[in-house]
Amino acid sequence: MTTTVYDYSFMHNNGQEVSFNDYAGKVVLIVNTASKCGFTPQYEGLEILYRQFKDRDFTIIGFPCDQFKHQEPGNNEEIAQFCQKNYGVSFPLSSKIDVNGDNALPLFSYLKEEAAGIFGSKNIKWNFTKFLISKDGKVLKRYAPITKPSDIEKDIVPLLSEA
Repeated sequence: MTTTVYDYSFMHNNGQEVSFNDYAGKVVLIVNTASKCGFTPQYEGLEILYRQFKDRDFTIIGFPCDQFKHQEPGNNEEIAQFCQKNYGVSFPLSSKIDVNGDNALPLFSYLKEEAAGIFGSKNIKWNFTKFLISKDGKVLKRYAPITKPSDIEKDIVPLLSEA
């Protein structure tokens, strides 16, 4: 049986476990995030993408991570408040996770295997690495932290029109 993101789950920022089956049939952009990073302003662009396409079977899920120079120091409630207050974030956020190492969320181990980074690197190198997931749960593409959310729109739009 082929593995897809639908075989995984995560803990929502509010403490509830969420199965990726809840997102079956949607295009999903998965992003590891941080509140004190030079790329943190990307929250604004992510929210724009989310609002633009959320009614067309698209969502974004942010996964706060403190593994890169401790740039996500807050607890789950503080992170959610920061994102809402500063960027109006309304897309789902997970509880704080690890993306690399022995304690990495299994979802991220899968994502890294399916879409390697630059020069074939498996590990995530920094905050705001992004993964685009198809409506059938397949990992389509990995984007570097420097990739602006607006630059991903061209890859999202064709997927939204697929049956």
